[in-house]
Formats: sequence, C-alpha cells, structure tokens
Amino acid sequence: MVVLENISQRLDSALRKLRGKGVLNEQDVAVALKEVRLALLEADVNFKIVKKLIERIRERAIGHDVMKSLTPGHQVVKIVHETLTEVMGSNQSPLTVAPNPPTIIMLIGLQGSGKTTSAGKLARHFQKQNKRVLLTAADTRRPAAVQQLVSVGATLGISVHRNDTVPESGHNGDPVEICQSAIERAKKELFDVVLLDTGGRLQIDTSLMQELVSIRNTVEPNETLLVADAMMGQEAVSIADQFNQQIGLTGVVLTKMEGDTRGGAVLSIKEAIGKPIKFLGVGEKLDALEPFHPDRMASRILGMGDVLSLIDKAREAATHDALPAAKKVFRPDSLTFEDFAEQLKQLNKMGPLESIIDMLPGQKLLKGNMDVNADKKAISRTIAIVNSMTVKERRDHSLLSGRRKIRIATGSGTSVQEVNRLVKQFLTAKKMLKKMTGRKGQEQLQMMMRQFG
Repeated sequence: MVVLENISQRLDSALRKLRGKGVLNEQDVAVALKEVRLALLEADVNFKIVKKLIERIRERAIGHDVMKSLTPGHQVVKIVHETLTEVMGSNQSPLTVAPNPPTIIMLIGLQGSGKTTSAGKLARHFQKQNKRVLLTAADTRRPAAVQQLVSVGATLGISVHRNDTVPESGHNGDPVEICQSAIERAKKELFDVVLLDTGGRLQIDTSLMQELVSIRNTVEPNETLLVADAMMGQEAVSIADQFNQQIGLTGVVLTKMEGDTRGGAVLSIKEAIGKPIKFLGVGEKLDALEPFHPDRMASRILGMGDVLSLIDKAREAATHDALPAAKKVFRPDSLTFEDFAEQLKQLNKMGPLESIIDMLPGQKLLKGNMDVNADKKAISRTIAIVNSMTVKERRDHSLLSGRRKIRIATGSGTSVQEVNRLVKQFLTAKKMLKKMTGRKGQEQLQMMMRQFG
C-alpha cells in the first residue's frame, strides 16, 4: 500500500539501529522513540495519540526483561508491533449479523468518500458468501447517485431497490420511505442483507444529520458504517468523530488506502472515537475490499509483510477447476505449459502485483529490484505465448522446433527470443520443483495442498 510506505520506511530506519545492538540502555530507546514519534507525526497521526503510543512503548521497552534480553533490539520491535496493534483495535471486528434476516447495514459519509462504490464492494463481499443482497438507493439528492448504484448492481447481478416514481422536480423520493420499503421487500423476498446507500454532502450540515438520524431511528440497522477517505488523514478522524457523536457509528470503512497518502487515519480512528475499522478499500475494482486486521496492518507498517492476508487472497482466487492443475504442478515430471499458464492466471486473480508484494516480508527490497508494471506485461505475454501453442506443444516442450517457435511468436505478437526465454524459465521451474519435492518437501507440499483442497 502506497499509503503506508513513508511511515514504514521511517519506522524501519528508527528500529533498525536497535536490532543490531547486543545490549540496550535508556538512551538507545529514547533516540529510537524520538524517530518513531517523528514518523508518526509525519504520517498525520493525531499528536495526542502519538504521545500516548510513545509512552506505552517507552514503559515496556525500558523494562528489565527487555534490557537484559539476548535480543533486546528485536524485543523492542515486538513491543512496537504489539502497541500499534492495540492502538488500531487489537482484533478484527466482524460485522454484526441479525439473528433473523435481513441484516441491515447503513452506509453514511460525505460526498466523494467512495460510499456508493463501497456499497458495491460490500455487496460483492456478501455475494462471495452466497448471500442474497439488496442494494438500496437512498441518496436522493445527488443526481447521479441512484444511476451509479443501479450500474453497480447490474455489474454484480444484484438487485437494487429504488423509488420508481420519480417526480418531475427530479427529486428521487423520501430516503426514509425508500429504506423502509427496501426492508419490507427484503423480508418478503428473503434477502439476507440490505445495504442502505444514504445521502452525503460536501460537508456535515444539520439537514444531513437529521435525515440520517431519521433513517437510523426508523430502520434500526445492525451496522452503521462510516465510509471515510483515508487520504484526508486527521480530517477523516475529525469527520468520524462528528458522525459518531450525532448518529452513532458501529464501525468505519476506510477507502483509497492504495493512494499516495500518509496513513494517519488508519492509526488514529480506533483510539480517537472508540469504533473499529472494519474494512479497507484498496482499489477501484469491486473486489478491492479487505477485512481490517490490526495485527496484520501493524506487520505491514513495520515491513514484516502480511502472509496471512496473502494466503487468504490465494485461497479466494483458487477456483475448484484450478485445484487439480495446482496439485499437478507439484509433480515436476508431469508439469506442462498449461499448468504454468494456469498458475500465472491465478496470480493475476489475486490482484495487482504491487499489492501482493506489499504482503511479503522484505517488500522494500523486492520493490527496489523489480518493475511492477513490466512484470504485469510479462505475465500477459507469457499467457499469450502459451495460448499460441497447440495442445501437444503445451504438453510436450520437446516438440518446440525452430519453425514452431517462429509460428508461436507470430501468433502471440512476441519474438522468438521471448519464446526461448519462456522455455528456459519453464525448464528451470521443473528443476527447482524436483529439488523441492524430495521426501521431506513432498510431505510439506501435501500438507499445504490440503489447505486448499
């Protein structure tokens, strides 16, 4: 996430000096925490929260057990990780589910925060769980809001509830009545979830709050989620506080986390308003929504990667049709170009390559040694080359004569050199797999595949 790169680099620089020390004293800790403090302030974290956070770290970092530890520097890094996790909420906060359907989720926020898009992303989130979702167009003031939600619903194949009798004035009806009728419809037609896309304004005003309070009091939602723009930093926290005081929030969805911003909101909101971040919007696509895990976010901030989220992405991307091919890949003697291409397609389904790299330990080193855009193109070109082969050629690389390679290069819009490079990479992969699939390796790989099967 670009949003975290600056703070991650500063914290890494501050803590790296401690990792190599055999013995720590209070002065070492004080110097490092001064840099941590600056990193947090530059990330637009509220100064009161920074002060509390630094004090918590200091109290634990100068303890006897840490000072006398065999690896005191790593102990301090662990303390920083735990403290960041606590500040962001300690544990993931799942959505509340109604004991009797439908579960009602009310989305609120200012214009431009990504509220309507987030409604679509949440709808997709529930759709993956085989839930029947009803989107509700209750933003009646913004001219394009209803049509935007209808378009999102059409893309997902999800029903959208709206006011069908639009007056000549252009006003799309009463938001409270629309929400009420949506819930009545959901009960009759057995929908599992109702998502209310309510109205927003360019700024908080009395009429907006009265409208939202009326909807909340009438429909009594199971969740009232604020959709806030992470790029606003501390301003997003201030907005969250105002909505929480006047409406009463149950959680927050932070959008535009992929943007070039400092990350103060993600570190401040829970501590500032006492309400958890429940989801992160990490891209424009309707699949670009992640449940928020404070411990995993702390790991990303400290450059430790987020392997658990990466596994979740892999499991989500893997289709049942792809599983037999995935299992076959781990038998090097039967590895084919078809398997090779299938694994690349699965990698593409996991999202942008840059977001995958963000989840790996040592992400800075990886980013410094690769061109993400070039790698995206390379994957597409590799798949094109494989698609230009005949079925026999895909399954037996020894058939690839010079003339065949010319034909494949022409058909895929590439060069013979690129075809040769792919063959070389393929043979190298087979050799590596042979080394990996010794007796011990086979046992580990079989255990890993059972996780997906």
